[in-house]
Amino acid sequence: MAAASEITAAEFIQGAYRQKLVLPRHSLKQTNRLLWGTLPRKIPSVRISRGESRTRQVKIRAVVSRDVSSPSKESKVVRRVAEKVAHFYRVPLMQENETAELLKLVQTKVSNQIIGLKTEQCFNIGIDGDLSSEKLSVLKWLLGETYEPDNLGTESFLDEEMNKNLNAVIVEVGPRLSFTTAWSANAVSICRACGLTDINRLERSRRYLLYVAPGSALLSDNQISEFAALVHDRMTECIYNQKLTSFERSVVPDEVRYIPVMEKGRKALEEINEEMGLAFDEQDLQYYTKLFMDDIKRNPTNVELFDIAQSNSEHSRHWFFTGKIVIDGQPVNRTLMQIVKSTLQANPNNSVIGFKDNSSAIRGFLANQLRPISPGSTCPLDTSTRDLDILFTAETHNFPCAVAPYPGAETGAGGRIRDTHATGRGSFVVASTAGYCVGNLNIEGSYAPWEDPAFTYPANLASPLQILIDASNGASDYGNKFGEPLIQGYTRTFGMRLPSGERREWLKPIMFSAGIGQIDHIHITKGEPEIGMLVVKIGGPAYRIGMGGGAASSMVSGQNDAELDFNAVQRGDAEMAQKLYRVVRACVEMGENNPIISIHDQGAGGNCNVVKEIIYPKGATIDISAVVVGDYTMSILEIWGAEYQEQDAILVKPESRDLLQSICERERVSMAVIGSISGEGRIVLVDSLVNERCKSNGLPPPPPAVDLELEKVLGDMPRKTFEFHRVVNPTEPLDIAPGITVMDSLKRILRLPSVASKRFLTSKVDRCVTGLVAQQQTVGPLQITLSDVAVIAQSYTGITGGACSIGEQPIKGLLDPKAMARLAVGEALTNLVWAKITSLSDVKASGNWMYAAKLDGEGAAMYDAALGL
Repeated sequence: MAAASEITAAEFIQGAYRQKLVLPRHSLKQTNRLLWGTLPRKIPSVRISRGESRTRQVKIRAVVSRDVSSPSKESKVVRRVAEKVAHFYRVPLMQENETAELLKLVQTKVSNQIIGLKTEQCFNIGIDGDLSSEKLSVLKWLLGETYEPDNLGTESFLDEEMNKNLNAVIVEVGPRLSFTTAWSANAVSICRACGLTDINRLERSRRYLLYVAPGSALLSDNQISEFAALVHDRMTECIYNQKLTSFERSVVPDEVRYIPVMEKGRKALEEINEEMGLAFDEQDLQYYTKLFMDDIKRNPTNVELFDIAQSNSEHSRHWFFTGKIVIDGQPVNRTLMQIVKSTLQANPNNSVIGFKDNSSAIRGFLANQLRPISPGSTCPLDTSTRDLDILFTAETHNFPCAVAPYPGAETGAGGRIRDTHATGRGSFVVASTAGYCVGNLNIEGSYAPWEDPAFTYPANLASPLQILIDASNGASDYGNKFGEPLIQGYTRTFGMRLPSGERREWLKPIMFSAGIGQIDHIHITKGEPEIGMLVVKIGGPAYRIGMGGGAASSMVSGQNDAELDFNAVQRGDAEMAQKLYRVVRACVEMGENNPIISIHDQGAGGNCNVVKEIIYPKGATIDISAVVVGDYTMSILEIWGAEYQEQDAILVKPESRDLLQSICERERVSMAVIGSISGEGRIVLVDSLVNERCKSNGLPPPPPAVDLELEKVLGDMPRKTFEFHRVVNPTEPLDIAPGITVMDSLKRILRLPSVASKRFLTSKVDRCVTGLVAQQQTVGPLQITLSDVAVIAQSYTGITGGACSIGEQPIKGLLDPKAMARLAVGEALTNLVWAKITSLSDVKASGNWMYAAKLDGEGAAMYDAALGL
């Protein structure tokens, strides 16, 4: 175990010595849970401080693991771990009104014996070596906020208060140590810009002091755990049961292991499928058993199985849309994909990108775009006449927003932004739209007669109210930090018992995210991989987050282990996303000299997916040790499969390497050349550091962690078959209870979120940043009424642009799926009439199909809706 020390800021000046920190030994099972980032099913116990003489301590499972002398894996990119952790405290964490609101909530949810609440935040600062007094004063200036220097101290303000009151309790929560937060990354960047180069991590924790009424019983462990659950997100944070003394963790990365398919056959795949949540269905199990036993004739590694589970999941490959459908025993003659593509084939008109790449695009106009004279360097701007096409991207993020709404929606917004800028050979992000469909809100203290109080909600999913609040906040916050305005949207809630007795409700919500952008016409087609081209990853570092998202989001809710669901959700870093976009934009602004040959954004499945996509069909040998990691304890499986955000994979020619490197350095974005196109048609994953170590010791190198023929795991694989039956739902005539007046009905209608005020969605972010927004959500002199159409301009001087509208009629689908589809298009068109468009034939529709389509009856209804459309 590496040494660590806990020191105060005053001790920095004198120079403090390091002390040994001994941590308890954990079982192998606990270590494996930690490596996967799993969380305890129960709320963890909390250390309680009640004066100096009363303390209880428990282990923090998210922090420590087996005691080892050193990590077993090296990395080309050395991640420094701070030798020391200093602490500064600032009060208050929350303003008086926020503290009062939290106190009311705590008294209601935890105990009415809690009569007071105070807060502070603690800055946990990782430092290499010692800080000079001059640097220490700079750090104090940064943390103290210019006009409140007295509110910053090297000792806790709350500890002093607690010592005066034995009935007081302190609870501290902060980010899990398995990954550096986005806030820390930006704070460290600021510190280094101020000359504080010794600081390599800076995390904030939150401290709460609870006062209990005199004479009352002390708060129990359960009550304190309930309070902790209210004030921290167990997905991304943990409870600090002692002052943080080191950012270093002694986690041992899992080794690559082989799954005994040759010995146990299909049973081995079934076991690993359940253990890792791979979402293999019956047809997958048959195919992969045959592939490894009869074709490849060897045992697969766990990395290979995780790899193919993500890249060949429903999420990534859309097996349902491309599969054979049998309805009421009769096979249909076209797949859903053929049906929806038929309109484009019949009327291509102005489409330039459709059903390929990350987005769709229509022909735009010549525009005088403002561009740097010398992209990627400090230079003047000038207008340049470019042929710019209008770009549109749309996707839904249902699963992540159900499990963890705020970070799930960040993921949705961030992933879709990368979809936009990774279209073709790179493109421009301009603005976004959003939509939210959730179940009954059940707002406390607000009776809604249409909501059934008997409805129960899954414990592993967030409530509809929390989803609507947190998901909309997450999406808006991410876009606002990135600089992409949200200029249009919709919201809808629904939950009822149908006449058939079936309950219909959005328990797994719809979080719809769409983006409007532009692409230079010369960049609409990606280049093909050629032998010798470099495979490059650009963006943020790798962390152990988002494990198995492609598979987890492909399952019916409730099928997967709740722990694996939590592992699959990741977190966004909007500032890193903006840095990444600036790199791509600089390349795109070079026009004909754009060094990017092909670009794919990293989404579900991480490198498993994005690297194979960009090297297909030529193949490449990839060096896993070349990947830039932010957590040096990650295993090969985690580096290869984790869905850490704000990353792109690109292909460049060797001669463009230095140019791309200079742009990445300018924008402070990591760049790693992880391999080159081989032409062998295989994906081979090696660890060059391990190979070199084996060679120097006279040992043979280990076999690759992944060695698969691309055509067999990514190419023309067997189509799947889905069987459905049409289900006719009984209906009843509308029955309005006697005594209900028109005014009563009107009040109910005006309370529906789909009809009521949308200010909780529209009045919280900048809706015109970029300067290219011609019409956004609110219109008129009072900026109150909602716009039917969103309009962006192509340039700052011209009068051409793109218009976007939304149509959605899901409730009507309960009666007639075909009518629902037609009415959705009709709504979109009638909303679009308020923009002056070139021609109706230039209008293109992008359909997002959000059905629980694998449930019997629903697949047939979706097929009917596609035919009707």
